[in-house]
Amino acid sequence: MNKMMLSCKKATELVEKNSVIGLSWNENMQLKMHTMMCSACKKYESQSKIIDLVLEKLNSDKSIKQRLSEESKAKIIAEIEKE
Repeated sequence: MNKMMLSCKKATELVEKNSVIGLSWNENMQLKMHTMMCSACKKYESQSKIIDLVLEKLNSDKSIKQRLSEESKAKIIAEIEKE
């Protein structure tokens, strides 16, 4: 595959990497080019940013103590292990 063209899988990895540690100039350009041509990855990037903002807000609000119940955790683990 052309070095400047990313797969959707690599593009979504870069979206998540960008939210955690940032991207190099080359990675940033590759992601921008990909999202200009791929509406699904552009939507994924947008949704990922929204999720990050919501989680940041929840995490910073000390009055909100959100915890998953043990039952919910078990259901999530069961679903992951199915695949």
